[in-house]
Amino acid sequence: MPPAPPAPPPSPLQGPSPYPQWQPPRRRSGAGAVIGGIFGAIAVAFVGIIVIAAVLRGGDDSHMVSPVALPTSTPYEARTSEPADPTPTASTTSTTSTADDSGDSQGSDDTTDTTDTADARPRRVLNTSLTNNTLYRAGSLPRVSCPAGSANIYSNAQLKALILKTSRCLDKGWAQILQQQGIDWRRPGYAITSTRGRGACGDFPSAGGIVPYYCPRNETIYASTSAMVRGSGRSLGYGQLTNWHGGIVSMMAHEYGHHVQQLSGLSNTWWEKSLRSTSKSGRLALSRRFELQATCFGAMFMRSVSATYPVTPARRDTLYYFYSRVGDWAGAPRDHGSPANNNRWFRQGYEKNKTFQCNTWLAPASTTS
Repeated sequence: MPPAPPAPPPSPLQGPSPYPQWQPPRRRSGAGAVIGGIFGAIAVAFVGIIVIAAVLRGGDDSHMVSPVALPTSTPYEARTSEPADPTPTASTTSTTSTADDSGDSQGSDDTTDTTDTADARPRRVLNTSLTNNTLYRAGSLPRVSCPAGSANIYSNAQLKALILKTSRCLDKGWAQILQQQGIDWRRPGYAITSTRGRGACGDFPSAGGIVPYYCPRNETIYASTSAMVRGSGRSLGYGQLTNWHGGIVSMMAHEYGHHVQQLSGLSNTWWEKSLRSTSKSGRLALSRRFELQATCFGAMFMRSVSATYPVTPARRDTLYYFYSRVGDWAGAPRDHGSPANNNRWFRQGYEKNKTFQCNTWLAPASTTS
């Protein structure tokens, strides 16, 4: 085991710093219309889930959690409560990036072009609303072969390699079901450092923080391996919850969940609704539903690779324990959901493994508090 982080004070640990700044992305459409530009440069970046304020026992893989009642959702086809918000999207290419320890992004030629140049069929009109989104028709993630091996989370090189390796498994599963629904898929970029850096949406991690974040401006996931594992300042690291790498990989799957929200139009619709909200409590409630949905999507991935990663029943219980210990702590902004609800939505995604079952926008407020 590595040296433990500095002993925390008896009071709650420091929460996340104010969100990095970013400019809402352009919504892609056949006419090239710009949605994000009119909102200005100040907005909320997508960040990962924070570690709650408590001194937690590290590496407790055998800890069991009590059953939690899972929220339910109705299939896409059964919903008529919200009118469609059809927004055609255009096919694009993407560039994958990684970063060295200086935090500078490194571009590559890894591109995916989903344009069918020889096909003159009319483009499918997508529903980008929160409750009836086309994504909810996609169903389950297919089983994906993704052996993780025995990477040591305390080794930057090994953890970074594992994150990038499993990112390909994320691509394989999500690309398949998104494209089947006519949602254009492109791979997100990655900037993974051993210490810290600065991305298109601000510093990563934020001062005194540990969390990775997804930046919609350039569709890139930023993370510091040392901060995630060992903590930073007064924030404990994920390594204090478990030394199994599946915990951190599931967090990166949460960030990929934000990419799925971006591609499906959920993120733009969420952001536009947040801008129209007239109260701070209303905006925080929207943020919690948004973040808990990404957690549910991340859990779907862990289920899809469970046979080969592997996620044994004992490791599954480790993940349940992990997500019962992360979330908003008392006194911090209530923007990611309580630990109980993070556990609830992770279990929802893992046990149900269907996109419509991750529809937090139709769930009771008690399950997204």
